Amino acid sequence: MAYNDLLRGRYSEPGREYLVTAVTHQREAHFNSFDVARSLIRTFRESHQAGQAEWLAFVVMPDHFHALLRLRQSSLPAVMRTVRGSSARRVNRSLGRSGRVWQPGYHDRALRSEEDRVAVARYIVANPLRAGLTERLADYPHWDAVWL
Repeated sequence: MAYNDLLRGRYSEPGREYLVTAVTHQREAHFNSFDVARSLIRTFRESHQAGQAEWLAFVVMPDHFHALLRLRQSSLPAVMRTVRGSSARRVNRSLGRSGRVWQPGYHDRALRSEEDRVAVARYIVANPLRAGLTERLADYPHWDAVWL
């Protein structure tokens, strides 16, 4: 399936909250590097400061990220294009490489109005625990949530 086929039929609206996941190309563990992981988080913060989206919760795993975001003045495809493009340039520069960083496309799901955002945020940030990367969430440096 082509990347454009993945976008067909997608609709996003300002103010709506989305659970998103993006995976690195060939599941390369670029974010095992502390500095590279922090550069992705810096990209989230820049997107927030630019008024694209409010990043309510996120976790950066070795080869992917999960996030809960609320759209502001941009569409979801525009936010993801900006974040993935900017972070890819940073990853490549930090690692002294070139080439693809992200798999084409990403997974997204709009939250329903009755869903508990705090529960979704807890699920997101608990990923390092479930993956066995840490025994205590406080020991994992690459996550944040506005409620926790």
